[in-house]
Amino acid sequence: METVIRLSAALGIFSIMICVEYWRPRRILRLGRAQRWPINLGLAALNMVLMRVTIGSMSYISAVYAKDHAWGLLNLTAAPNWLAVVATLLLLDFAIYGQHILMHKWPPLWRLHQVHHTDLEFDATTAVRFHPFEIMLSMLYKVLCIILIGADPAAVITFEIILNGAATFNHGNVDIQPALDRKLRWLIITPDMHRIHHSTRRAETDSNYGFSISLWDRLCGTYIAAPQEPQTRMTIGLAAYRKPEELSFLRLLRLPFKTLRRD
Repeated sequence: METVIRLSAALGIFSIMICVEYWRPRRILRLGRAQRWPINLGLAALNMVLMRVTIGSMSYISAVYAKDHAWGLLNLTAAPNWLAVVATLLLLDFAIYGQHILMHKWPPLWRLHQVHHTDLEFDATTAVRFHPFEIMLSMLYKVLCIILIGADPAAVITFEIILNGAATFNHGNVDIQPALDRKLRWLIITPDMHRIHHSTRRAETDSNYGFSISLWDRLCGTYIAAPQEPQTRMTIGLAAYRKPEELSFLRLLRLPFKTLRRD
């Protein structure tokens, strides 16, 4: 049931976003959907199948196990339910923020994470463009955090839905009025804010690491308000990978095992 809930929410949010992208695009994309979507959605399908037959439900199972055995900070302190839920959501969100920074700073993890950044355009499908090994490592990291926190099981499901939904939203090629975008950024990550993170400029790539709430970037000094180039013209992707033929489905699967290129 937990998997069905998460999948239904993810598909619903994705469907909404691709419709809004069609009606109100922020940028005119140079590469058509036929060039990118089979790759991005192919990776998503592969990851979904692999997780389904391996460790896909471990986050919820580990939360239940930790609760049953009184493991983790929140279980040891017998926190009231409302506090356990709020703390779980905030602590897991901060943990994912920290993981994202590590994915950029530690070369062995960047080898995997670069697959996400090689997309030459930026839309809702970019949110699911991840190497399978990164997805699996992320789940194991999440399980460790859940056990250490003593995360509330219901809050873990809620967090997964928020994380997937926020990633789809903030990768969306949707046009949000600047005044509204500035207001939203005080609470959540907007597409314009996260798009900066997908810039080819290294200083901009190494910024705006958050996925759902903008608090951590502001507190930790990793927030950039605007790119050097206008949002509609900034170059997306990695400077080292500019040829679409280098970014086929099979080549992306092999990319982490090739010579690392950062420039």
